[in-house]
Amino acid sequence: MTRFAAPIAEQIWDMKYRFKDADGTPIDTTVEDSWRRIARDLAKVEKDPAKWEDTFYNALEDFKFLPAGRITAGAGTARSVTLFNCFVMGTIPDSMGGIFEMLKEAALTMQQGGGIGYDFSTIRPKGAGVKGVAADASGPLSFMDVWDAMCRTIMSAGSRRGAMMATMRCDHPDIEDFITAKSDAARLRMFNVSVLVTDPFMEAVKADGSWDLEFEGTVYKTVQARDLWNGIMKSTYDYAEPGVIFIDRINAANNLNYCETIAATNPCGEQPLPPYGACLLGSINLARLVSQPFEGNAELDGDAMADLVATAVRMMDNVVDASRFPLDAQAREAAAKRRIGLGVTGLADALLMLGLRYGSDEAAAQTEAWLKAIARASYLASVDLAKEKGAFPLFDAEGYLASGTMQAMDEDVRDAIAEYGIRNALLTSIAPTGTISLYAGNVSSGIEPVFAYAYTRKVLQKDGSRTEEEVVDYAVQMWRDKFGDAELPDYFVNAQTLAPSDHVKMQAAAQKWVDSSISKTINCPEDISFDAFKDVYMQAWDTGCKGCTTYRPNAVTGSVLTVAEDKPKEASVLANDDSEPLQPHGDVIYMAEPLDRPNALEGNTYKVKWPDSEHALYITINDLVIGGHRRPFEVFINSKNMEHFAWTVALTRMISAVFRRGGDVSFVVEELKAVFDPRGGAWMQGKYIPSILAAIGGVIEQHMIATGFIEGEGMGLKSDPKAEVVGLDAPRGKSCSSCGSFEMRMIEGCMTCASCGFSKCG
Repeated sequence: MTRFAAPIAEQIWDMKYRFKDADGTPIDTTVEDSWRRIARDLAKVEKDPAKWEDTFYNALEDFKFLPAGRITAGAGTARSVTLFNCFVMGTIPDSMGGIFEMLKEAALTMQQGGGIGYDFSTIRPKGAGVKGVAADASGPLSFMDVWDAMCRTIMSAGSRRGAMMATMRCDHPDIEDFITAKSDAARLRMFNVSVLVTDPFMEAVKADGSWDLEFEGTVYKTVQARDLWNGIMKSTYDYAEPGVIFIDRINAANNLNYCETIAATNPCGEQPLPPYGACLLGSINLARLVSQPFEGNAELDGDAMADLVATAVRMMDNVVDASRFPLDAQAREAAAKRRIGLGVTGLADALLMLGLRYGSDEAAAQTEAWLKAIARASYLASVDLAKEKGAFPLFDAEGYLASGTMQAMDEDVRDAIAEYGIRNALLTSIAPTGTISLYAGNVSSGIEPVFAYAYTRKVLQKDGSRTEEEVVDYAVQMWRDKFGDAELPDYFVNAQTLAPSDHVKMQAAAQKWVDSSISKTINCPEDISFDAFKDVYMQAWDTGCKGCTTYRPNAVTGSVLTVAEDKPKEASVLANDDSEPLQPHGDVIYMAEPLDRPNALEGNTYKVKWPDSEHALYITINDLVIGGHRRPFEVFINSKNMEHFAWTVALTRMISAVFRRGGDVSFVVEELKAVFDPRGGAWMQGKYIPSILAAIGGVIEQHMIATGFIEGEGMGLKSDPKAEVVGLDAPRGKSCSSCGSFEMRMIEGCMTCASCGFSKCG
């Protein structure tokens, strides 16, 4: 039986990927059972299922090939879920009926577990005339608010909330409002947002030329291109959004530019997709393919990698046939082009094992060589599949081989495609792998650098006590096993110690051989100057990247990347008042013991009348006053309806227990508001409430706002006098909406929790 490399790996498997009955009884008794379940399901479409089941199992074994979470959790379960991670939805018509038809399709897709991307550039700008009703248009941002509200009511694939990407062209008349929309932290919380930047716009920026904002041939406003670019940069500098997508570059390089036009991406940006396109993801674990790590003869086994890539391509191609799809249009699009997104994880760990410093010229060259080998192997494997099973239905040799990606491919690969066709239109992509990387033993995520060498994680035990466990990076653990307490070499670097230009260099090196795109976060220090920050984006443009996402910690985004290290060594940052180790990046929050209850508390009682219930609920929320600030301490719910008695008592005891632990407990509100009753919700005071539990969450939220504990709907804590920040004197990061811990990190364009693996991007 496989022994997990770290306790957190087993916990992630049990929580997210282990197949269980509805009552929680495990069906997968071991991780080998999970691998067998996936292998068997994906081999069903083969002529010789038994043969391919064993081949697929061998690829999955020892975490060498890591299918994306939807496949790992859903394959072989017979559940009505999609095995595709994300979708770009249909083009939004510029009409009220069309807009809300698209909203319906989005809800159906998210209900089955898919993240979605939309281009809102097709909606007329705010103030434009609406024929026939003598009114002015409300603009695309008003409809984005509707999408945002819908997303908050949908639970995607069990406990996962949906993720969305919104894009807008740089020449849309509402682009200035779009780029500043996330300055309101209560707005568009369920969206990532990115600007579609065109080649002519970048030329105008460099030339300091003028730029027209237009819609359907009408120019609404003319601005200086450089001023608009600086506006995008300023919003990103202050709020970490919007991202930038170089959309003309994407379309020029697209293998399918002869039959599709791309205007949006999936939520994390690694898959630019046409209307109804779907992203099917998986990763080769490079850290598992290195022999003789940290020795002079350390190397990555190229033959083993090529064989693994060929098997992975076949498995992922079979997912197209094995998966369900929320919409028929998505199924048709996937079948017509059979695009997959095979990527990597553990890249930074593999480089460390070879003695290469992430961000160095040598590491960039090695990354480019590995990614070229993967691209070559994947294209040749897909040609072999075309010989056996046929090319994808929309294959056209002349159009396909004329794309920018194919022009760079080796001649023998091009010749093979010309002769036999190819099974999968696009094959490579580098996706966020935060959760599956933890599951694989905490290998470095995607092509990101190691985030932290080690950190302390508090784990809630069954008896209610908390224990601490150290979570160690995979390569660092291998170093420890090999060399004991010897100091880490200078080539060990992490996300906090790298210059932003090193991040861009690595992304550009990988992008040369990735036919889709890459999800990556370029971490920037808080004190980076605005001019230097802008240079990061211009470097990404100049070096051939297809997009750029940065994260600069500040008071708005949260200081989750604060570091106090002079040189890269294994961290054990100590608090001033005790000897507990902290994470190297200084964002561990140690909470006080449960708060004691005084004899008297301030509080309020609220009446909630649920339409389907004969009797009202009376919700009492009592607050503790500390340093002049009120914070919620306990909750009571009373009703004459005895049907609700047991669960209301249990609910209030649990919520009160959370409140008494201190910290930013506002995540309780988000969890309650996200509960969706399959029997339907109700309209209350002009708003649709998806369940009675969501109504209770809304009451608690309004109480928190009224008492000043949170600043507004969905916003975080104003101040927390009982949370003790140990170590660096820096603002605390955001709490996880799933588990409440303060381990949220921006990785590969997604806020991801190191404690429970929750990711905004699903």
